[in-house]
Amino acid sequence: MNGNLELVPGQSVLFSGKTYRITHLLDLHSVLAEDVATGEKKRLSIEGIRPMEAPSKGEDEETVAPELSLISDEDWLVAQERFNIIRPLLQNKGRTLDDVKKRAKLAKVHPATIYRWIEAYEDLGRVSALLTNRSSGGRGKGRLPKEVEKILEGTIKGKYLSKKRYSITKTFKEVAGLCRNANLQAPSLNTVRNRILLLSEKEKMSCRHGADKAEETFGPVLGSFPEADWPLAVIQIDHTKLDIILVDDLDRRPVGRPWITLAIDVFSRMVAGLYVSFDPPSALSVGLCLSHAILGKEKWLAKHQITTPWPVWGLPGTVHADNAKEFRGNMLKRACQDYQIDLVWRPVARPHFGGHIERLLGTFNEDIHALPGTTFSNIQQREGYDSEGSAAMTLSEFEKWLAIFITEVYHQKAHSAIKTSPIQMFERGIFGDGESPGRGLPARVMDEDRLRLDLMPYTKRSVQKYGIVIDEVHYYHDVLRRWINAKEPGDQKKRKFLIRRDPRDISVIFFHDPEVNQYYEIPYRDSSRPAISIWEFREARRRLKEEGTKDINEDLIFDAYERMRALEEQAVKETKKTRRMRQRKRTHLEASQNRPSTEPQAPDSELNLDNLSEDIAPFDEMEEW
Repeated sequence: MNGNLELVPGQSVLFSGKTYRITHLLDLHSVLAEDVATGEKKRLSIEGIRPMEAPSKGEDEETVAPELSLISDEDWLVAQERFNIIRPLLQNKGRTLDDVKKRAKLAKVHPATIYRWIEAYEDLGRVSALLTNRSSGGRGKGRLPKEVEKILEGTIKGKYLSKKRYSITKTFKEVAGLCRNANLQAPSLNTVRNRILLLSEKEKMSCRHGADKAEETFGPVLGSFPEADWPLAVIQIDHTKLDIILVDDLDRRPVGRPWITLAIDVFSRMVAGLYVSFDPPSALSVGLCLSHAILGKEKWLAKHQITTPWPVWGLPGTVHADNAKEFRGNMLKRACQDYQIDLVWRPVARPHFGGHIERLLGTFNEDIHALPGTTFSNIQQREGYDSEGSAAMTLSEFEKWLAIFITEVYHQKAHSAIKTSPIQMFERGIFGDGESPGRGLPARVMDEDRLRLDLMPYTKRSVQKYGIVIDEVHYYHDVLRRWINAKEPGDQKKRKFLIRRDPRDISVIFFHDPEVNQYYEIPYRDSSRPAISIWEFREARRRLKEEGTKDINEDLIFDAYERMRALEEQAVKETKKTRRMRQRKRTHLEASQNRPSTEPQAPDSELNLDNLSEDIAPFDEMEEW
């Protein structure tokens, strides 16, 4: 399902197969809507609402999001230029034909083309929708030869984005002169102008007037984000290594401290999303945290058996993230551009950019210090405490604890900076408070799987007769059959295909079929293999290396995993038996301590003591429970 679900009064939606029209926004979980057929009013759970299906289109007109990594830089600029042209019209819900004609004249295209671009964008909700039928070229397409593209980019960077501060017109003349000298067709003034308009105001000021001036004008002040005036206007993402040692899922041996990637809504201080793993922070952790922040969390909470709501979803306006080079992948940047998220990297040596998120991470670590296996904050606090020996929680158990802490404690407590609880501040920003109007409920992204994939790093693999191999694991499905030993178009090299994989479950990979522009789930070739995480897989492989195993392969790794799982199950049984024995001893001790202190009366002399013991069973023969 493509596009986004707009939750605004007057919007027609589907619920349980019926058409409703939203009349009122009730709370963060429901709306009041009218059955279009009967006029009956009904409270609808937001989780169950779906957008109206668009009228069916011909196969050639169907709007399908292209795979972002396969779009050339030149084509991506085309899409951005088109979006820049229609952006004012998208923001103007009362746009007229005259408004459209003005933008069409600026872009030198027919008004019908503008309407087609608007329809494509609104159907998909993504910039990449504007690449539909892009291969035809032609007037208004903005496609430039590579040589001209290099001249344009170089001139903008060297003349416009410099202390020389060329005007747009002067930049155009410079480009035209260089193209004329190279016997190339120069781009129009309008093309140069649109390309420059794509640049952010902060970037332009930084390059033309200096970073300090840009920071003074656009940068946040310590403890404050002037632009964070409503929920999800700005979210911050940061990472830290948590002060706790966790155990593995196999035999509960200590494996180390986990990393957490956390997203916080600056306006309300609500936690927007998280990602916990044993891997150091990377573009993958940023992408998975961001997708968790954007999507509804009902299914995620249900998986962890948590009933307390976590009503944060929707595309943020701006994301502030760590400046480390490993996070600055082109795919993450392009995905954010596609979903119209402004990705801002925290400047080096300006730590106040992450103030909100760092304080929250510090708060979490304080509460973690009460958990078994904590490492505390320093050696002095940890003195005399065996962190590894006390470690007891697995990654999934800790993630559940963290979710409960966030939803039932942190979100509900008053926050010193905003003088109320995060959940109340979030609701105030959505619905208003009598003094200022609310922003309204954010739209919900409907194609959840595609968003997760778009924010996930990828690798490339060829398809062999046995399928696809990643980390010694074989994957196969019949959809791969036609691509076995496929060659690159116009080349004899084996063709490589885009593959994405979620580290939390490596039982499937996601294979992009370039012919139909669609991802397919490809399972293990051996369907009897259990679903495991990448960390469980690595632990099994590590154990084999410890044992001195040579020529490690898939069978050996999964055999090792099964052996460790069997040991874990046996250990659980032994642990339960030990707990029962301890409980019996404790019960016996309490019973002995609660005996009456008065001297017991002598039994009746006629009572037969010889037969009394035959009716009493020893505790050790009681039925276990």
